[in-house]
Amino acid sequence: MSQSIINTGKVLRQILIGQLQGISETKLDIQPEGFNNTVRWNVGHIIYWMDKYSTLTFGTSSTIPAQYETLFNSGTKPSDWSIAPPSKEELTQLLVEQLSRLSEQKPELLDEKLSSPYEMGPFQFDTAGELFNFALMHEAIHLGTISSQMKLI
Repeated sequence: MSQSIINTGKVLRQILIGQLQGISETKLDIQPEGFNNTVRWNVGHIIYWMDKYSTLTFGTSSTIPAQYETLFNSGTKPSDWSIAPPSKEELTQLLVEQLSRLSEQKPELLDEKLSSPYEMGPFQFDTAGELFNFALMHEAIHLGTISSQMKLI
């Protein structure tokens, strides 16, 4: 079952990379009415949080630039940015690198208990697999948001 979860993560990430490749750089920063953020923000947010969840799930070190927290953490938005965001090329490269690292993970790690439960609002995740499943759900939600934004753009 753990290998299935990793395979699902790889498929999901390949879909996201494919969708991003089909979007021009100029459309990444259009904020459609009714949305708080842009496609660029959603992609960066996915990268930021997958990095965070991977460090907790697999015990890996962070591999993203420090400014991603300022740009893409929950509660941030492009209208507040005071530094230049990463290019589409950089975002795509980080997505591909995360996919590559995911391919190297040992499925049995998902059965391990986290060193301490990870709490998010009313939710608590006790195992690496529970947290990683949430990471995939989070990525899929933002992929859906990107799809909705592109329909309006």
